[in-house]
Parts: sequence; C-alpha cells; structure tokens
Amino acid sequence: MSFTLAIVGRPNVGKSTLFNRLVGRKLALVDDQPGVTRDLREGEARLGDLRFIAIDSAGLEDVTDDSLQGRMRRLTERAVEMADICLFVIDARAGVTPQDRVFAEILRKKNAHVILAANKAEGAAADAGVFEAYELGLGEPLRVSAEHGEGMDELYHMLRPLASEFEARAALDAPEVDVDVVDGEDEGPRVPTREKPLQIAVIGRPNAGKSTLINKIIGEERLLTGPEAGITRDAISVRADFIGTPIRIFDTAGMRKKAKISDKIEKMSVSDGLRAVRFAEVVVVLLDVAIPFEQQDLRIADFAETEGRAVVLAANKWDLEEEKTEKLKELREAFERLLPQLKGAPMVTVSAKTGKGLDRLHAAILKAHEVWNRRVATAKLNQWLGAMTEAHPPPAPGGRRIKLRYMTQVKTRPPAFVVMCNNADKLPESYSRYLVNGLRTDFEMPGTPIRLTFRDQGDKNPFKDRKFHTPSRLRKHVGNPVKK
Repeated sequence: MSFTLAIVGRPNVGKSTLFNRLVGRKLALVDDQPGVTRDLREGEARLGDLRFIAIDSAGLEDVTDDSLQGRMRRLTERAVEMADICLFVIDARAGVTPQDRVFAEILRKKNAHVILAANKAEGAAADAGVFEAYELGLGEPLRVSAEHGEGMDELYHMLRPLASEFEARAALDAPEVDVDVVDGEDEGPRVPTREKPLQIAVIGRPNAGKSTLINKIIGEERLLTGPEAGITRDAISVRADFIGTPIRIFDTAGMRKKAKISDKIEKMSVSDGLRAVRFAEVVVVLLDVAIPFEQQDLRIADFAETEGRAVVLAANKWDLEEEKTEKLKELREAFERLLPQLKGAPMVTVSAKTGKGLDRLHAAILKAHEVWNRRVATAKLNQWLGAMTEAHPPPAPGGRRIKLRYMTQVKTRPPAFVVMCNNADKLPESYSRYLVNGLRTDFEMPGTPIRLTFRDQGDKNPFKDRKFHTPSRLRKHVGNPVKK
C-alpha cells in the first residue's frame, strides 16, 4: 500500500458510496439520511494498478463543542492530518454551501495534497455546481459520479503521480531488510551515517515514557509529553545524534489492548505505530518497571520479532524502583519465561526522566544491530550442523531417519538459514527450536529473530541424472568386455 486517501466532506455528499466503489465492496453503510457514518472506516482500495488505504470519514459539521457532531468533526480532522492525500467531496447538484467553504479553508491548512471532487456530476444539472466549485481555491474540480462509476479514470491519473512520489519517499525511508548473503563475503553491519542513519522505533503501552525518553536522547523538547495517556497520536520521526551515532528515531502512539481502544483516533494511532516498526531496524520496547510484561507488552515485542526487526527491551522509571537488585532478577526471569522467541535479547534499565542508563541503551541498540547483521560462513555452518546432529540425531518417523544434508545462510537482517534434508514435513518443531537455540549460542546471535527453513530434497541420489564425460583413454573399454 503506497499511500493513504481520506475521503472527507459535509454529510450526505456521497463519501461512503465513493469509498465502497474504491474498496470494491459495501463496507460502509449508505443512506439518504445524513450522518449515517459516525466512525472512521478503513479499507484496502484499488484503482487500476494503484493499491492504497482509503478512509471513509464522518461528515464534517460546523461545530466545535463536545456533542456527537463535534466529536465526529475532530475525528475527521485527525484523519485529514494523518492521511497522505485528501479527497474533498462536494455535491455538484446542491452547489457550494457555506459549510463547504469553511472546510475548504481547513483543508488548505492541514493537508498539502487535496483533490476536489464534485460528486453527482452526471448530466447538465450539475454544471452550475461544478463551475461554482472553482471558488473554493482547491484547483480544478474533478467531475465524478460515485453511484455510476464516472470519473474514476480521471481520479486515477490525478493519484498516479502522487503515488509515485509517496513510493519514492517510502523507498528512501525503508530500512534494508532480508538482505541476500553471497558466500565468501564477510561484510559487517552497515555503519550509520547522516545520509543513512540507524532507524529506531520506540514502542510500548501508553504513558510508559516514550516521548520523554526520546526528548532526553535528542537533547531537546521536540515531542509533546504529559501525564495523560495517549498524548502522542501518530508516529513522528526525528533525526539526531545519539552518543555519536546518527539515528532517525520514531516516537509512536502508546499501544493499548484492542478491547480498550474505544477512541477511533487511538485505533488509527496504533496502526501508525505498527507501520513505524516496519520502518525501523531496531525496535526499543519500552516497559513501565512498575507494571512490566503485561499482555500488551508481550504482543508488541512479538510483533517486532515477527516483522524480523532487532529488539531491545528497556525498563523505564528505574529511578523510582527501591529494590533494584531483586527487581532486576524478577525482570530477567519473566523475560526468559514469557518471551522465549527473543531469548538473549538485550534488556536494560533506564530513567527517561533523569537520563540515567542512556549509555547502556545506546550500547544495547548497537549490539542488537550488529547481531541482526551477523553472517556465518557455509563451511562453519556445515561443520556445526554435523556436530549438532551427532549430539542429538533427528527423529526417525516410521523407522526412516531424517537426514540433514547441507546448510547455508541465505539472508541477513535478520539472519536466515536453509537446511537441505529429506522428509522436511516430518521434522518436529522441537528439533527446529533445538537448532535455532544452538545457532544463538554457538554463533553469538542472542535475541535476534532467526529464520530457519527446511527444504526437502527427498531420498534421491543427487548424482543420479548427472552425465559424466568419459576420458578418451578409457572410452575403448566401455561397452567392450574383455573376451576370454
């Protein structure tokens, strides 16, 4: 998905009909009564070869109080801020209303990319409203009919160059992951530079101190902080030097349990936080030392591991802890028990408020990044594989021994390995874990995600179908047995 498109406008102009057409199914309710859509609704949209996220928003009402309409307006304004492109829809048959003029002014201030769409524009009855739309100062209005699918080609041609721009920007921001390994190369981790800094995402539950920690790392009050949970709403990236290392650090909205995210703005924020993980090389999971390893902390760490990112756990508010030795022992025990998939990942204690422990955090991030880039020569791997299978042979389901014949590293960032064997589908998960734990221990890869794949070669002789060249000096004896 290359960009996000928010469809906005006053009630009953056809936003939900247009949303349904872009996503290809009726996800949003459509009715002649205004105000049917009250929440934000996201869907994967498709227009020609473009793939993007479409957001159907509540109708913009000209109210700012805490009434239902006021809350709906704030929700829609938030969608405008977070979207890459806004599609501002007016009713061409009704013409431009005072409300439309108010919201056109809001859009000019909040979003750089606004497309004005005059809906219900089929037929001559809509001509006057389309011409009136020029008054809004948002460029030439696009004539569309969401009901009949008219104007979709024109919308595609307006979105195409913007999509290319966002794709290019995403390519610059995206980290190098799943890098192919060429045997014989012994490249170390990429050294972060100002042009290509080390990308870090800080994630965790609300009010764990993420923004405070980042302000301390970058040495200035760049991010909004406060005692209220959920002040940060979207992922913000900041470039800085962290004890001499050029970094680009993402602050993300606090992630709560799904059932507790009643506020739709916060739901969008969680999605944005998860997107930030995908732009990171190292993910710092920030825990509140008073209530560590709650279910949501575990899910966050597991998500980062699933995405294949290097992970560092940081226990914050350490300055408030009195029984430090006992607490540290508890944290390490809980970590190993609850997150076995990240066994050996760095865990440090910090105080975002005082800045104590930032040197430990910096060292842990660099170490995690180095391990994430680890390469192992094929010769060493196969020597190791032989020793591992000799110490603990693979099982023999049905009396037929599984043979692990050959192993090689195919990728790094994170490290990925392939083992050639027979009966790969019969190899139990426990044996895979045995090998992964051995890789972590013997090649010093603690905590990093490790991908281990078994590829079935069957029981065939690999030389069976190979043709060999017979030397000329022996050729006369082949097929001519010596006569007695």
